[in-house]
Amino acid sequence: MQLRFVDSDARAHATPIIALAVTEEADGSAGALASFDEALDGRIARTLRRGDMRGRDGDEVVLFGAGSGPERVVLLGVGKTEEVDAEKIRRFAGRAVRAAERLRVEGVALMIDGLGAVEEETAAQAAAEGAGLAAWRFTELKAPEEEDPPTQVTAADVLGTGDRDALARGTVAGAAIARGVNLTRTLQERPGNVATPTHLADEATRMAASVGLEVTVFDEGRMLEEGMHALLSVSRGSAEEARFIVLRHDGGAEGDPPFVLVGKGLTFDAGGISLKPPTGMEEMKYDMSGGAAVIGAMQVIAELGVRANVVGIVPSSENLPSGTATKPGDVIQSLAGKSIEVINTDAEGRLILADALAWGARLQPAAMVDCATLTGSVIIALGHHAAAVLGNDDVLVGELLEAGQISGERCWQLPLWDEYKKQLDSETADLKNVGGRPGGSITAASFLSEFVGDTTWAHLDIAGTAWGEGKLPYQRKGALGFPTRLLVQWVRSRTG
Repeated sequence: MQLRFVDSDARAHATPIIALAVTEEADGSAGALASFDEALDGRIARTLRRGDMRGRDGDEVVLFGAGSGPERVVLLGVGKTEEVDAEKIRRFAGRAVRAAERLRVEGVALMIDGLGAVEEETAAQAAAEGAGLAAWRFTELKAPEEEDPPTQVTAADVLGTGDRDALARGTVAGAAIARGVNLTRTLQERPGNVATPTHLADEATRMAASVGLEVTVFDEGRMLEEGMHALLSVSRGSAEEARFIVLRHDGGAEGDPPFVLVGKGLTFDAGGISLKPPTGMEEMKYDMSGGAAVIGAMQVIAELGVRANVVGIVPSSENLPSGTATKPGDVIQSLAGKSIEVINTDAEGRLILADALAWGARLQPAAMVDCATLTGSVIIALGHHAAAVLGNDDVLVGELLEAGQISGERCWQLPLWDEYKKQLDSETADLKNVGGRPGGSITAASFLSEFVGDTTWAHLDIAGTAWGEGKLPYQRKGALGFPTRLLVQWVRSRTG
């Protein structure tokens, strides 16, 4: 999608449809509504007086334009003025794209004046994000529809009358973030026979070349030399080789400690010898969502020229059953030198992350954050509305909570007390890879904490938020791209 800020009179802007936000308090006497009401011979004011548009979140009225400006004006209710924030603006923009799709037009304009107390740059960024995310659709594996194909909205213009420079900056940032999230979603949606570990590494390499990132990919021989036995133990059951992907953005001063992002890249998870039930197993193509989010976030960080050193790490493998697969009861080694008793081979994500976190800790980062579709327990705890965040540093956890609130990808803190680690005690190894059903998300994070050393670290369990029904206006069913926006927001917040 082409996203741009347009510095022009919205009433004269040539577009098939322009979206105007209407709050519950609006009477059409001020701001963009009043300006357009004059151009539309009072139709907006009459619509408000009749109660056809009350400004409630979800209300929608389409009016036909007049003269040489927009062909249609869609009024979208956004609720109470004081409740309008960046997320409301994202949803407003997403609804505008959905309206354009229904009306079968390929371009839309977004008027963002009068949207509460949200700063102009933030509002423009949110509008661009919402439009760019809403327009995405995964169709690359389908034949073109010959009869009545869906309309693809290919362009969105952001309009506003305030600080032009701030509005332009926000639009550029929002467009880059939407592209990164959509890369994440595309990688998520590709099935396991397409998105193998090698494919993920190839796509990361292609992306890195396009935006100027440095990339290194370890094959299994290099991983063996490094001592990544935990990661390799997961790939033993598959004919597909594992890959270890490292992306580097050198935007800070030479020698500054980097921020490290780690994402689980399990491209298909059948559970290994601890085989999963067949119902719903096709969704396990999404088990690489954390790795896809790191790749998407690194693209955004490079495109925006973030002034920090950032390293993205994606350990990638498949988890399948075979005669060579790791068995329950096996004891494996790890890069950190700790032995692991494998109780359940379906708890494989924490094994590949163990080596990735240990490798990342060697970079002596300023902070390290991992994201992974790690446990079903997190869905029981938080549903599909938030990810869990756990870590060894409350300041870092607080930063991620705030970044989630700003980005619209919310998370909630769970405890990481030492008592939970006792559930990982093993008679034959340094620790077990599972701690039983109680507190499953917490014991999984406790396991990861054993491999970060003294590094300031936090973990995001995204099993309930990485994919889903797509209930928000800027989402579609399937891949949601979570937590690409959160990671970008956190890194940008740390650079001032």
